Amino acid sequence: MMTKNERNYPKIPKGKFAFVPMEGRQHDKKFETKPIGYFQDVLMRFSRNKASVVAFFIIVFLALYAILVPMFAETNYSLALTDTMYINYSKLPPRSKAMGWLFGDGTKKVTVNENDYNILRAIGIETGLNPIVSSSEPYQDATSGRKQNNYYDIITDEYYRIGMMYLTLTPDEYENIQAWQDANNIQVIYPAITDAKQSDANIWYKANKKGVPTLTKSGDYQPIYRTTTPEDTSYHSLRIAADNDPEKPLAYARITGTSQAKGYVVRVSKYNYFQYRYGFEPSFVMGTNSKGQDIFTRLASAARFSFMLAIFVSSLNLTIGTFYGAIEGYYGGWVDMLMERIADVLGGIPFIVVTSLFQLHLSNKVGVVPSLLFAFVLTGWLGMAYRVRMQFYRFKGQEYVLAARTLGASDARLMFKHIFPNSLGTIITGSILVIPGVIFSESSLTYLGIVNLESSTMTSVGTMLANGRDQLSTNPYIILFPSLFISLLQISFNLFGNGLRDAFNPQLRGAE
Repeated sequence: MMTKNERNYPKIPKGKFAFVPMEGRQHDKKFETKPIGYFQDVLMRFSRNKASVVAFFIIVFLALYAILVPMFAETNYSLALTDTMYINYSKLPPRSKAMGWLFGDGTKKVTVNENDYNILRAIGIETGLNPIVSSSEPYQDATSGRKQNNYYDIITDEYYRIGMMYLTLTPDEYENIQAWQDANNIQVIYPAITDAKQSDANIWYKANKKGVPTLTKSGDYQPIYRTTTPEDTSYHSLRIAADNDPEKPLAYARITGTSQAKGYVVRVSKYNYFQYRYGFEPSFVMGTNSKGQDIFTRLASAARFSFMLAIFVSSLNLTIGTFYGAIEGYYGGWVDMLMERIADVLGGIPFIVVTSLFQLHLSNKVGVVPSLLFAFVLTGWLGMAYRVRMQFYRFKGQEYVLAARTLGASDARLMFKHIFPNSLGTIITGSILVIPGVIFSESSLTYLGIVNLESSTMTSVGTMLANGRDQLSTNPYIILFPSLFISLLQISFNLFGNGLRDAFNPQLRGAE
């Protein structure tokens, strides 16, 4: 009789067994590639989003523009407001010899009467810098009621049109200009008008009391420094004599003051004086604003301030919001309810009201920028705290958190070692998107006049927008470039933030 084991496991002869050959057997193979980490996987997913990659490079370009341009600008011409002469170079349109096709050539189409047309002609004859690029035939405007006056539609070179200005120089300054003229063969000082008392003359010919050039019977202009003989051409010399004698042909300067504090009143070409003072011809790729400041470097300085303010505010909001939201989400219960009610009270305060009150009462004590910073931080961390709270509610019940708690991990270790790193994607995305929000809010506040960030060494994008508002119809480029900057920045940050969101949280791809 067979036993139970014999029935279940029958005895098989050894001859029926055969050894399996080892050749050709399947084994686990060693990975030929390196394992992909979390952030490397995020980078791979982000790089597949072409729009976000392009937006990232645009942001980098704008940031480099804001950092490098103020550092390597040729002069401080764009920032200082302490020099009153800057107003003489105001509202110059964009012009760049290298990029004139991209921005502009410094010209402007205007309609002038015959008197102004003659003055522009006189500037060109005197200096050789002809402001009239092209001109129409003279015509009479029937709607003006002044049919006796001819009008011209002309295209002017605004950089040559700025004409002349009077300066009072010390003897040393006067001699320095003389030496520069001799060395560079460029005339800066020109003779003043003796026939008309003007404070802002643009011509060196004889003129009436209104500054309009007078013509000879043959229709020619009358220079005021004719030489005594036709053969004498000494008046072409760049070495100008300082003399009050009107009979001398080189009386280009008028001496003022006493012998102890002698000065020279001279009439200079604005264009050539700019070359003498700053070492380069006036040519501004984005033009100048109503205060005569270079928009290109001024905008870079404004962007740098806006970036620094936004990054600092984002860092503070991230720090405060992370700790606040982590405590809410981890402990929950009555702790969460109490802290949420505090957040609701702060969130109910309008941001613009807080900013206005701080500017009225706090800025006088701590300054405009610190009071604006307080306004941003007072309620700005609430959004970050909400995101962190939701992430903690999402992950604190996971198995790895329960396992760490079972092994004796402290609350602080569970919060910031196990839960916080897993919610890092959402937190980083939220922090990045705070930056354009702060820049846009600051621009809105300064544009509306609630905050004034204008000074001789500081400005912001919103301030530049506000300053260019009145020039929108006559000189639109003053507000155009700050508008393009902030628009491009906002669009790029939104695309970049969407790409980061999809890379860190693939399950949220396409969600708004």
